[in-house]
Amino acid sequence: MATVLAPTRHRLSVEDFQRMAQTGILNDDDRIELIAGDLIDMAPIGSEHAGVIDWLTRTLILATAQQAIVRIQSSLVLDDRSQPQPDVLVLRPREDFYRRAHPRPDDVLLLIEVADTSVRFDREVKIPLYARQGVPEVWLVDLTQR
Repeated sequence: MATVLAPTRHRLSVEDFQRMAQTGILNDDDRIELIAGDLIDMAPIGSEHAGVIDWLTRTLILATAQQAIVRIQSSLVLDDRSQPQPDVLVLRPREDFYRRAHPRPDDVLLLIEVADTSVRFDREVKIPLYARQGVPEVWLVDLTQR
């Protein structure tokens, strides 16, 4: 009798993910993030979502008075298997503006996820992941709760 083996899942590393982007396997139009080694499709951005992000961006830039870097929908390397793209990051200032490497949890002052269709995933998967990796402050703007 043959032994039946369960399939082995191959989890990607951040290095794999970045190489896929560099070689053109993933392109700028692909809205994909790496969460715990899995490629996750990001929901399309609707007008309300975009408007809230624009408002947050303006408000945070004014509030930080150039004492922080405000990034929009940009990568954050959490560990060797996760590179999400939060909606808003408020980062510690750095002379190179993170040109040499994506920010890491130690660089984050505030992380904001704006969600309408992804509320459950953000609340149950991403926010606990951010907490485990030491992101000090995370806000979830739930557009379904108006």
